[in-house]
Amino acid sequence: MSDFDSDSSPESEWEERGDLAWNEFDWERYLREQDDSIHRYLGFYEAFRLSPTRIDAVAEQMGWSQGNWSDDDEAGEPADEEAPAETPARKQPEVYTLHKNPIFIATKAIYLSAKRPWELNAGDAAKVPPPLALSLLASLHRGEEQAVQAIHALDFGDYAMAISLFKRALSALNSSLALLNSDTAAAHRAVMNYREATLPKLFDLREIWLRVISECREELDRTVDEES
Repeated sequence: MSDFDSDSSPESEWEERGDLAWNEFDWERYLREQDDSIHRYLGFYEAFRLSPTRIDAVAEQMGWSQGNWSDDDEAGEPADEEAPAETPARKQPEVYTLHKNPIFIATKAIYLSAKRPWELNAGDAAKVPPPLALSLLASLHRGEEQAVQAIHALDFGDYAMAISLFKRALSALNSSLALLNSDTAAAHRAVMNYREATLPKLFDLREIWLRVISECREELDRTVDEES
């Protein structure tokens, strides 16, 4: 795949870990580093929010070159082959998990920026009707969950399943758009302010997923051509 290359083979990454034996503190440190990547993406995303090419601009800032969004190196920190080796006691092996997948980082970051302000509004019944508050929050969570499952499938090279799951994520995203465009939403100023800020984020998510779906279909077609 060109834009979202998953041929890095996470399965082989696990096989190559050999005697890797991390305890819960090692994994907690690792997961905090990946959380930092999400917030780093979000910082760039907010900085480029007015740019019509913000998706690609943020990817560039994160170090994800066009055609290599699934680089296993830590986002934005290219590997330095000339760096001196650390002492064996302190050296940490390079580890790939889903959390390093650029599509995962982008999806989690953009959804985070969409959910946080809504959660603040949803707690005030004077600003947002409770049924709308719950329905939109549920649709946002549903879309994020389906997208994460799709990225899992993508990481394992199951492109057909990834397409199906991304389509489910798009369906949930369309539900979010429908709720924000409803008559109920139009009757509340707080919801309309949220809508204005959030629609571009939802369309960015859709653009990212559609790109990945296109790449998955190209990969499936290539496999069929090679087998025929």
